[in-house]
Amino acid sequence: MNPVQAIQAYNAGREPERLQLKYRKMRESPFVFLRGTCHLFYARLPSGGVFRSAPPVWSCGDLHIENFGSYKGDNRLSYFDTNDYDEAALAPASWDLVRVLCSLWVAADSGALGAAKPSDAKALAQTLLRSFAASLAHGKAYWVERDTAQGPVKTLLDDLRKRERKAFLDDRTQRKPGRPRKLRIDGEKTLAVDADQHKQVEKFMKGFASQQPDPDFYKLLDVARRIAGTGSLGVERYVLLVRGKGSPDGNYLLDLKRSLPSSLVPHLRVKQPRWDNEAERIVTLQQRMQAVPMALLHPVTMNRHSWVLRELQPTQDRVALDKLGRDGKKLELLVTALGQLIAWAQLRSAGRQGSASADELIDYGQRKRWQARLLEAAREGAKQVERDARSFNAAYDDGVFGPHK
Repeated sequence: MNPVQAIQAYNAGREPERLQLKYRKMRESPFVFLRGTCHLFYARLPSGGVFRSAPPVWSCGDLHIENFGSYKGDNRLSYFDTNDYDEAALAPASWDLVRVLCSLWVAADSGALGAAKPSDAKALAQTLLRSFAASLAHGKAYWVERDTAQGPVKTLLDDLRKRERKAFLDDRTQRKPGRPRKLRIDGEKTLAVDADQHKQVEKFMKGFASQQPDPDFYKLLDVARRIAGTGSLGVERYVLLVRGKGSPDGNYLLDLKRSLPSSLVPHLRVKQPRWDNEAERIVTLQQRMQAVPMALLHPVTMNRHSWVLRELQPTQDRVALDKLGRDGKKLELLVTALGQLIAWAQLRSAGRQGSASADELIDYGQRKRWQARLLEAAREGAKQVERDARSFNAAYDDGVFGPHK
């Protein structure tokens, strides 16, 4: 497989301006490259062994160490959990695991994991895997909130208490005296929309608001194209400023993102359920796998395409891996929590639409042989990611992916 051609084919048809931002980010390091090439990772995944024999579970799909984070649930309490379900699908339990373990090695090799050295990655991967297996074998799904968190996750959730909506809005918007807020167009988080895009979003929001218990909450004040993430850059995506609980400081920000098919499905032998559309798949599985689903999460339709609408929150953040310093205990506590969260999501969604039962997952967690094989496969996968990243870098520098600054 030619990785350069695979990346070009997968990203064909995306918005050029944000796609160039994606390619520029992927050039930064193999870890960012991994985050931007979920489709390539699963195309490279071996088809047999632990990747076929593991029980089927509901999987996030694009699970790496930066796709865990804090958010406010629909009960308005803060949690730490898996937070990206664009690629979610019914897959062998080993698929999410191998990607997150692989990401540990790649992050350590890239210098993206605090002061952790590449030699530390194996021990961290073993810790995560032991935590996953023990949590699965225990057979009970829990959750991580402020009172139960430890280490850097607890620090993150404690810090959220200090974050206020006004400061969040002030960072993302600008306001003249006596005038409503407008989104800040900075080329880093936002890009301007054209007249047609504004008209389309405004029409959609009027229709959506009319079906909600409090239509005034969703009154659109401004819209911009959103720059966020890595893998999805170039996909149609907007940030919406709405009235919320009142102007100026009760305004809310919403994320509206076009939903695409999961890149895992072409490589899966597990039969997938029928969904009305891709947004229904994403939202249903997020609600199923998270302990408490994110606030204001909706599958919607605009311009005959499906989209996910959700809240952008002051409390939405992730652990800053590059700032963990030399405290190995912090990394150990973090990866322990990640292993638990993966297992709890699988247990929470067990026995639904083709996924293995809780008893089958408990039995799987108690087995040992597959664990060593999965660690070995993750290390080999990391080496392949780094080889593919070098190929991409050379092509990028040669201008294959277009002009770059």
